Amino acid sequence: MPPTLPNRPRYAARLNAFKAAVCYVSKPTVADMIGAAARVDGLDAADLNYPDHFAAHSPEQVSVLLGEAGMALNGLAMRYYTDPGFAIGAFTNPDPKVRQAAIDVTRAGIDALAAMGGDLMTLWMGQDGVDYAFQGDYARMWDDTIASLQAVADHNRDVKIAIEYKPNEPRAYALMPDVATTLLAVKEARRDNIGVTLDFAHVLYADEMPAHAAHLIARHSRLLGVHLNDGYGKRDDGLMVGTVHPVQTVELFVELARIGYDGVIYFDTFPDHGGLDPVEEARTNIRLTERLRAVAGELTGNAELAAAIARQDAAVSQRIVARALYGA
Repeated sequence: MPPTLPNRPRYAARLNAFKAAVCYVSKPTVADMIGAAARVDGLDAADLNYPDHFAAHSPEQVSVLLGEAGMALNGLAMRYYTDPGFAIGAFTNPDPKVRQAAIDVTRAGIDALAAMGGDLMTLWMGQDGVDYAFQGDYARMWDDTIASLQAVADHNRDVKIAIEYKPNEPRAYALMPDVATTLLAVKEARRDNIGVTLDFAHVLYADEMPAHAAHLIARHSRLLGVHLNDGYGKRDDGLMVGTVHPVQTVELFVELARIGYDGVIYFDTFPDHGGLDPVEEARTNIRLTERLRAVAGELTGNAELAAAIARQDAAVSQRIVARALYGA
């Protein structure tokens, strides 16, 4: 068996994916979904959405549900789309009262997270952007976003705020569409508890190389989360890990080892979109990830590969990688 990477992470999964595992229930509860996720051996942690997953449970009750299932809390992720008032923006909304409401609900999410003993809040700001030319005041939208990020980061400096970028959806053009723009925002916000979450499919969608994006994040900020999945780069497909881009996935693992990332690997995949059994899909994600991490462990420190990369010799490097992936 090839050597594994030293920083074996915990694994978490998208909780809403497990609705299909309890389809016999007309309206699956958070407890139902946590229970389904707990059936996956090796799935160690969970992320929950705020405020969605707290509509019927207090933070303390959710903590009990996780503990009873033998799962740890990785963090919370804000979801603004449940409020129609944020349709044209949360942090970029032209109405200062709506922007303040977005800040307030985020602060409430941070409080819920802290009450559960967690310290990672992920912000996916898909509603912040434009659909048309001459729709938004770009300078104002940018300034309002930076001010909002500062406000939520200052609410509890012990909580890490991770920005998860994505080129578009639901807005046609997102204000934070790629790694460079996101890093610029982190720089301008000037808060040491703000960093970035890398979503593999979003990175492909942004026409970026995942390992390069991870390197830039580590170089200029902090990599606070890794959402692992796959896709064809045309949309956020949420396919199983390494099923389309195994080589890029292995390269990402090599880079994660280089930068010393030891956080949770979160499977942000969509078995519900394709009618897959989410329990079996999650088990496959873990098996594929473990195999590709083992390949990355074999390649990390490979002198022949390092020499090929140093001279940008793709012919040799691809043979070495193919041998590790597929055998002689």
